[in-house]
Amino acid sequence: MLLCPDAEDWLTLSFLPGLGCTLIHRLVQETGTPGAVLRQGGRLGKLPGIGPHLVAVLTDGTQLDSARQRARRELDQLVRLHVSLLSASSPLYPDALRSIPDSPVLLYCRGDLSCLDRPAVAIIGARTATEYGRRVGSMLAAELAAAGITIVSGAAYGIDAAAHRGALQRGGGTVAVLGCGIDVIYPRSHAGLFRDISDNGLLLSEYPVGTSPEGFRFPARNRIISGLASGVVVVEATEKSGSLITARLALDQGREVFAVPGRVDSPKSAGTHRLIQQGAHLVHTVADIFEGLCWGGCPLLPQQEKARVAELVSAREQQLLASLEAYACDIDTIVRTTGFALVEIHTLLLQLELKGLVRQLPGQLYERLI
Repeated sequence: MLLCPDAEDWLTLSFLPGLGCTLIHRLVQETGTPGAVLRQGGRLGKLPGIGPHLVAVLTDGTQLDSARQRARRELDQLVRLHVSLLSASSPLYPDALRSIPDSPVLLYCRGDLSCLDRPAVAIIGARTATEYGRRVGSMLAAELAAAGITIVSGAAYGIDAAAHRGALQRGGGTVAVLGCGIDVIYPRSHAGLFRDISDNGLLLSEYPVGTSPEGFRFPARNRIISGLASGVVVVEATEKSGSLITARLALDQGREVFAVPGRVDSPKSAGTHRLIQQGAHLVHTVADIFEGLCWGGCPLLPQQEKARVAELVSAREQQLLASLEAYACDIDTIVRTTGFALVEIHTLLLQLELKGLVRQLPGQLYERLI
């Protein structure tokens, strides 16, 4: 774990009522350190825009003592929980966040801080994602992670979880930005995922230990998700999805926005299609992300994957595989499109399942995985 310089002063300042991120940054910039802000409270009233109410807070001995005591308790908690604390003055504070509006004053971190040093892409989308959306989110995350890119998301249901898991499965870095305290697991069913991210990636929050996951915190944390990344990929989103808020924040922060197309009759794809109509980069493969970000050296993962598949399958299996699409289809459709006998199709599908190229879904539906 790592504690930023002047950690107690930073925490004390953040625990005073009425001081938001923008104001704290301004006060520290004017005085030099958070300790100087706390010592010079009465003189800060001479600064433009600093009113009498704020001066009263900064000179109220009772409130200062209360904030100081809370800061010390917080530090004890951080040590006990092995949580690092980064301030805007910390060398490890991500440069990408310094320039965004209302950048967080403090970052609570548990896990591998080196995840913040690498280029990053955010992958977000619907909580109630389709199987297609989860699969694509996981695939893109895995391929980006294999290329050394950190995957940023929000540890929510659906696309977020799929993106984190895809990165972890390829041994890559992933950052989960939380809308609650670093020690709070939300949703509760993601306890295992949180543990995996803490062990192999990074959990990150701007909120103090024990902060509950109240609804207003999640739109606020979205600015950090987009702020950490060079680009934001939206995999699935309805027209009123919170993911579109993150996409707008990304544009405001000067980040590139990408969207994955889906079925035209799926409400889950309405938001991503709207983004594409408005100028977002259409994502077909991970190469589109590299191209949109002007990153050289794009890995030839899709081509490599095709070569691997060609080595795995027979000509007959390849023929059947070519008839399958990302969306599941039934046996009758496969018979009609391939012209193969039903008995042979069952045999071929079983072989492709064993090779990890096809998956059977309820109702005798089959979908292609690669």
